Amino acid sequence: MATVLTHLAGEGDRIDGLPADWRDFVALTKPGVLRLVVFTGLCGLLAAPGHVHPVIALTAILCIALGAGAAGALNQWYEADLDAKMKRTRNRPLPAGRMEPDAALQFGVGVAVASVVLMGLAVNALAAAILGVSILFYVVVYTMWLKRRTPQNIVIGGAAGAFPALIGWAAATGRVDALPILLFLQVFLWTPPHFWALSLFVNSDYAAAGVPMMSVVAGQRSTRLQAFLYSLPMAAVAVAPWPMGLVGPIYGVAAVLLNIVFVVLAARVGFSGEPDATKMRAERRLFGYSILYLFASFGMLVVDRLLA
Repeated sequence: MATVLTHLAGEGDRIDGLPADWRDFVALTKPGVLRLVVFTGLCGLLAAPGHVHPVIALTAILCIALGAGAAGALNQWYEADLDAKMKRTRNRPLPAGRMEPDAALQFGVGVAVASVVLMGLAVNALAAAILGVSILFYVVVYTMWLKRRTPQNIVIGGAAGAFPALIGWAAATGRVDALPILLFLQVFLWTPPHFWALSLFVNSDYAAAGVPMMSVVAGQRSTRLQAFLYSLPMAAVAVAPWPMGLVGPIYGVAAVLLNIVFVVLAARVGFSGEPDATKMRAERRLFGYSILYLFASFGMLVVDRLLA
């Protein structure tokens, strides 16, 4: 789940080397990533047809948050050696020495199991199954298998961050329909340009840690071009619900405008040549906008549904 996105993980403010406290367990859940995960899951639930009891809805969102937090904790447990080599992650609880690995592992596994069981008992089996798959995909497929082995890690692993809207929809309806599948694909295709924009201006961190990110293995020129190319099918998928009759004009017009801006920013990255590595203005703009883009796109979907 997230992949939707490792870069947003909180590093923690404590640098005193004291034993772990509640702040370190919160940091394990990657709160920055968690906000986006919970938001897209909530939007998937609110955009679904029918009515969901508020208690069931809150339980479903809680389970999504717990599952995402558990996946983040297990990711940090497994990648503590990599985090120790990177400036932006070396103050996380494990590489900073404030927490024992076993504590992070037990916390992650316990919360993951609890989130899936609670979803199954209180909401429905389909939502629980998708939540379980999303946790396993992020921890096993992305973190343990892909990340250290292939520059396609974020492309394939991006599926992990695309599950929340699907889970929210399944929690509300007990089924999976065309619209949540398109939302899944939108986030899946959004992840490479979003994350590669980040990797371009923290490239030295990944190189130092030996992580085969696209910018390290294929070079910056190729990475920028691929970030642009992925933005094209992403935009097409994001706009598709409108001509398909799955949403109304409020979302449709907003999606067109949001995606035009995204593609323009991605084009500036893709065809910018070899900019000064100390500036990376186009890359930073694309990265910043990509976060705003996803919040705005999913938010307008909910507005469209509520006003329909």
